[in-house]
Amino acid sequence: MIVPFGHVFLLAGLIFSMGLVCLVAHRNLIMTLIGVEVMMNAAAIAFVAAALRWRLMEGQAFVLFILAVSAAEISLGLALVVSLY
Repeated sequence: MIVPFGHVFLLAGLIFSMGLVCLVAHRNLIMTLIGVEVMMNAAAIAFVAAALRWRLMEGQAFVLFILAVSAAEISLGLALVVSLY
């Protein structure tokens, strides 16, 4: 790995904390969904980093599931927004 393992986890932690702040600070539906999306992307970064570190494919398989859940969440959020407005 070119980037040190600790730096990648630090990046994932920072991104997760930004998503958590967005989730807690805003009461808007769109901002809440964006916060959850950012937190899932941070978890995906952590899974990919761990998969590269220990050379296992399970982390990348989890990332595919995270992306599928993320796409479903965004489509549900978009449907809610369209129905509200």
